[in-house]
Amino acid sequence: MKQNLVIGLCALLALAAGIWGALNVAPPKTPNYAQMYPAPRILHESELTAHDGSTITPAWFKEQWTLVFVGYTWCPDICPTTLAELKGIYPDLQAISSEYPVKVLFVSVDPGRDDVPRLNEYIQFFHEDFYAATAEHKQLFPLVRSMGMAYAIAESTDKPDYLVDHSASIAIINPDAHLVGRFKPDYQPGELAISDGQQILADLPILIGSH
Repeated sequence: MKQNLVIGLCALLALAAGIWGALNVAPPKTPNYAQMYPAPRILHESELTAHDGSTITPAWFKEQWTLVFVGYTWCPDICPTTLAELKGIYPDLQAISSEYPVKVLFVSVDPGRDDVPRLNEYIQFFHEDFYAATAEHKQLFPLVRSMGMAYAIAESTDKPDYLVDHSASIAIINPDAHLVGRFKPDYQPGELAISDGQQILADLPILIGSH
């Protein structure tokens, strides 16, 4: 009888603890805007040259959070607007409480025109802390594809003002140098496809806190 009483009390305490936990312990938050992958993805082993002459490999992404945007400096609209959006929220990105810093990387998929001096001049216009990099297409294409994005030069490069088609998303690389998701623009007829900076600010602290 005494043993049954002890078992009953233990069961009652366990039930009370479960109810308390359900009422007082908040479930983990999940991102509202970022498109997350079911599992982290490994980046292709490519080697890029940055605007400052340094080399960027997958190891470069470790010990930091990186937002990666793919484009080219001669882009007339999406690229400068997206980088301006990232510039506008950059102080808030730096203020996020994290063991690892948040960096921005612009990858040019137009190496024929975007050499190191050009990249340096271009990226410094937006923010001195931003990085820009490029490489030959044999390095770029598999890396961009491993980030879940794509690009294509549909016109002849003999034309000085040829255009490059490219993804407008912003890839999210975690401190393990793995692709974990991306911010996709909300496509609206007649409007530029630009990722929303406020959505990035809303989700990135959640992602950082869950790593």
